[in-house]
Amino acid sequence: MSNAQSNWHPAGNPWLIAIAVTLAAFMEVLDTTIVNVALPHIAGTMSASYDEATWVLTSYLVANGIVLPISAFFGRVLGRKRYFMVCIVAFTVCSFLCGVATNLGQLVIFRVAQGFFGGGLQPNQQSIILDTFPASQRGRAFSISAVAIVVAPVLGPTLGGWITDNFSWRWVFLLNVPVGVLTTLAVLQLVEDPPWVKRESQQRMDWRNVDFWGIGLIAVGLGCLQVMLDRGEDDDWWSSPFIVTFTVLAALGIVGAIFRLLYAKHPVVDLRCLRDRNFALGCCMIAAFAAVLYGSAVIVPQLAQQQLGYTATLAGLVLSPGALLITLEIPIISRLMPHIQTRMLVFTGFILLAIALIYARTLTPDIDYITLVKLRSAQSIAIGFLFVPVTTLAYLTVPKELNNDASALFTMFRNVAGSIGISVSTALIRERSQAWMAHLSAHMSPFSQNYHDTLTREAQTVMQSTGAPLAQAMQTANGHLYETFVSQATILAYIDVFGILAIFCVLFTPLALLFSPVKASGSGGH
Repeated sequence: MSNAQSNWHPAGNPWLIAIAVTLAAFMEVLDTTIVNVALPHIAGTMSASYDEATWVLTSYLVANGIVLPISAFFGRVLGRKRYFMVCIVAFTVCSFLCGVATNLGQLVIFRVAQGFFGGGLQPNQQSIILDTFPASQRGRAFSISAVAIVVAPVLGPTLGGWITDNFSWRWVFLLNVPVGVLTTLAVLQLVEDPPWVKRESQQRMDWRNVDFWGIGLIAVGLGCLQVMLDRGEDDDWWSSPFIVTFTVLAALGIVGAIFRLLYAKHPVVDLRCLRDRNFALGCCMIAAFAAVLYGSAVIVPQLAQQQLGYTATLAGLVLSPGALLITLEIPIISRLMPHIQTRMLVFTGFILLAIALIYARTLTPDIDYITLVKLRSAQSIAIGFLFVPVTTLAYLTVPKELNNDASALFTMFRNVAGSIGISVSTALIRERSQAWMAHLSAHMSPFSQNYHDTLTREAQTVMQSTGAPLAQAMQTANGHLYETFVSQATILAYIDVFGILAIFCVLFTPLALLFSPVKASGSGGH
């Protein structure tokens, strides 16, 4: 690389560039969760069942997951800025089409297209930031990126619930249109490809060298994996032939893709960046972080709605203070990075996250809103220590020429791990609830003196308050005790899952010490 190329810097203000490209990524990440709470309304409008409406989510995740690892290939073919612009414009148009869809079939098709074009936004945003900022400033630059990656999925349910309750589910999609137009104009004006990216995109593409087998295997592997993860809980996992089929196809596709990418002369995504120790560790750590982040971000509002009777909006508001806390904390962490070994911040973050998850085990059936917010906010404090330091360390020693491939792989690891975290967490809640119900049922026997005494007291209370005869009062009291039984078993299941997530964090903590012992403004990098 020539000296002029190595000293290249963009003509526009790099911070405005970071904000512009992050706005595009924020829009796309928000769409992965904002639709969740609107599904019952979509099902009602489209005269479909809730189960059918969930394909609105599945179709988006499948298309998105397929494109993530091959986005670097499209950037090489079209030019990175051009591909980024195509993705923003097409994502915006598809969002409008989703908002005006007249039946479920149309909506699912438009969501597939939206996910396909949206999949190119996150990796391109990361690679543009990598090329725009020198290694010494990336920590601060990634603090802007963190708003999109960490805060957007948390705000999604809250914003989606508020829009759906006060306007219409269609505005969940139409909201993207003005944001997309603004982002398109900003990117068109500010973003430019660096010389090494221009040189790569200007080289004539020989279609005989395109790794169509690699693209196909990635599509089959990641597409089937996303379907399996998203539909597994609803279809009772491997008791369903549908899920078994997609699990086998996912395994074959992913294993086949790995071998193909390792041995192909012109792989669709270059796995050489995984030879870099910092990048490989970064992918592992961001995957662990994403699994806990997305898993806990789903089960906390699920707990609030299903067990505590919160509305969708109120359940989302349980997460919102934590999201605000992360937004305030990240600039502070970025300022600490030049003064403290960055790997020690990652180590501290996982320890704090484990402690916060252990604190969440103090959960009780009658927990109030403020305490639930405190439980989530404690987790958010730890999350603030992780994203920016892990991302900065991951790209520390990756060559510039591999930035696009590295961004695609890094984003893929994060998103796939997030999907796995959601699926595993919800499955564990169900499994542990059943286990606790089986265990506690021994205490619900008429032969248990405690049960008999409690049932008698409850029946007497019902008779005194309603004047019901003894037989009816006993039946009502038995129903109340059964509700309490189910509630306690479910709360114990949530306590178990928080404990499992805490152990998971502790197991990954030592890996943080394997990163290079540098500070964010150290000499590592290119």
